[in-house]
Amino acid sequence: MKQLMQGNTAAARGLYEAGCCVASSYPGTPSTEITEEAAKYDAVYCEWAPNEKVAMETAFGASLAGKRSFCGMKHVGLNVAADPLFTVSYTGINAGMVICVADDAGMHSSQNEQDSRHYARAAKLPMLEPSDSQEALEFFRKAYDISEEFDAPVIVKMCTRVAHSQSLVETGERVEIPSKPYEKNISKYVMMPGNAIKRHPIVEERMKRLADFSETSDLNRIDKGDENSVGIITSSTCYQYVKEACGDKYPVLKLGMIWPMPDKKIREFADSVNRLIIVEELDGFIEEHCLTLGLKCEGKSLFGCLGELSQNIIAEKLGMNTPSGVKLDGSVKIPARPPMMCAGCPHRGLFFTLNQAKCTVLGDIGCYTLGAVAPLSAMEMTLCMGASVSALHGFSKAGGKNAVAVIGDSTFMHSGMTGLANIAYNQSKSTVIILDNSITGMTGHQQNPTTGYNIKGDPAGKIDLESLCRAMGFKRVRVVDPYNLKECADVLREEMEADESSVIISRRPCALLKYVKHNPPLKVDNEKCRSCKSCMKIGCPALSMKDGKAHVDETLCVGCGVCEQLCRFGAFKGGK
Repeated sequence: MKQLMQGNTAAARGLYEAGCCVASSYPGTPSTEITEEAAKYDAVYCEWAPNEKVAMETAFGASLAGKRSFCGMKHVGLNVAADPLFTVSYTGINAGMVICVADDAGMHSSQNEQDSRHYARAAKLPMLEPSDSQEALEFFRKAYDISEEFDAPVIVKMCTRVAHSQSLVETGERVEIPSKPYEKNISKYVMMPGNAIKRHPIVEERMKRLADFSETSDLNRIDKGDENSVGIITSSTCYQYVKEACGDKYPVLKLGMIWPMPDKKIREFADSVNRLIIVEELDGFIEEHCLTLGLKCEGKSLFGCLGELSQNIIAEKLGMNTPSGVKLDGSVKIPARPPMMCAGCPHRGLFFTLNQAKCTVLGDIGCYTLGAVAPLSAMEMTLCMGASVSALHGFSKAGGKNAVAVIGDSTFMHSGMTGLANIAYNQSKSTVIILDNSITGMTGHQQNPTTGYNIKGDPAGKIDLESLCRAMGFKRVRVVDPYNLKECADVLREEMEADESSVIISRRPCALLKYVKHNPPLKVDNEKCRSCKSCMKIGCPALSMKDGKAHVDETLCVGCGVCEQLCRFGAFKGGK
């Protein structure tokens, strides 16, 4: 049966059909939907782990027990999971284990543009790259077979365009794989130096066998062209751009297995064309490999290493029109729509308070990173998950004053706790603010260990943030309502003046959660409004100036009352 599927949905279908039994992931755009979709299959146990390292170790444990397993993450999440990644390459697996990493060229929702292909080479693991939804399904199925044949986890690399675009997919039936018995094998699975040094030669031999497999696998194929003046080597979504730009004019070597690459096939392809061009996003990974083979080729000199490519860019650089002759007009100017926190966002009041207090705010990863955007302009640093807490400790130890850290509840569970332990242990005078909006907001409302619900929305273990912080050694743990500006200001002042470290929990559920009941929208009394624009300082999208007076968009306003607290003239009033 054929149906239209998003790449991530097809990937989830692929791991379901392959007989995957256990999936553990941490949400991260553009990878999130794979695990969400997999959770719809009762045959696959799915969970949100506190972070990617835990997810990968959980998947390894399931593999060890004899069940095919999966873990998914975005590219920066693989940094967090790098520790187990490199060592599981040495231990190998029992049942098949697949790791999905989704890159984000163009940084649509990420803090960098790193290229995850380097991880496959560095960790000495096979990596597959699908170019559409059908291949996402097929490659996930094949990845399990490769994993078990070569005793190694297999990395499947998605990207934003493949993950979130839709194309036709032909689905199949689930194959139930018998559980592989676990057998005690200390020399294989206990990676102390004496055992690990004996596993390294096994890893190197495995890479040679994988390279031979790559030469004959249908994962790598050649599309014939009408002429051989140019030959193109490409992979992933760039394959689609090349085909749209060039049609069948030039032969194309499509690499579905991006590591290890088929050296013999690449050389033979290069010998068959007059000019060899490598089309790939971000780093010149394929190009560098071709150069090590002694081949003359072009790639980054034409396309650069920044951002996403497109069929128009490729057609332009190759000096040709697309087959349809249609070219998007890049001169059309679309009005800018800067990102902003939603109307009623519980973080807005707290960030306004921090702005007014003129604090140095060290921030973290989440939708609250928008606290750096005008007019709040309250956040001054964002590095990576959990860095706000650790950086605050260093900032304080170096003599920095009047600084706080802000971190979301999910991010705190991900990697903020260790930084908080460092503050407690090494005693810096630091104030950490946990922005508890009762959900993982930025990636689309996934549950986390503080919400009390699992990936399916069923009741689960719930971590009490206040008790946790006190158990870590903090005597001063305060809870504030970010809709109450006076309370926020008073507590912030008291904690920053205290002669010891403290934690403030700013608690109010995300305004977009379906169970949150809102107040009626506010209205403006034009007779009382003095056009002072004090209310505009919070940057709420429900507020604007209309005919010189403050105006509330009733379709957006959730009646949080933060703007009402800023008006000295009582111009705001509750809706009827």
